[in-house]
Amino acid sequence: MSATKQGQGLEPSERLMNLGYAISYYRKRRRLSQEEMAEKLAISRQHLGAIEAPNMHRGLSIELLFRIADVLELEPYLLLKFNPER
Repeated sequence: MSATKQGQGLEPSERLMNLGYAISYYRKRRRLSQEEMAEKLAISRQHLGAIEAPNMHRGLSIELLFRIADVLELEPYLLLKFNPER
């Protein structure tokens, strides 16, 4: 597997953009609105929106990543390895 396929060689902004896409994708699959998910995470809808927005590149803590994965009922690595081009 090439370095690019494994996620290596991506700029941090690209990784954050892919992470935001992953969170949005899995949230929608669970049929949760941003407001509903934000409430479960104890963060504002605006904060979640900034994390999901592809042009914001808003970082998040590992703790919040784990909480998001718990709410979405999936393993955190799935959020990190998500490829929106598939």
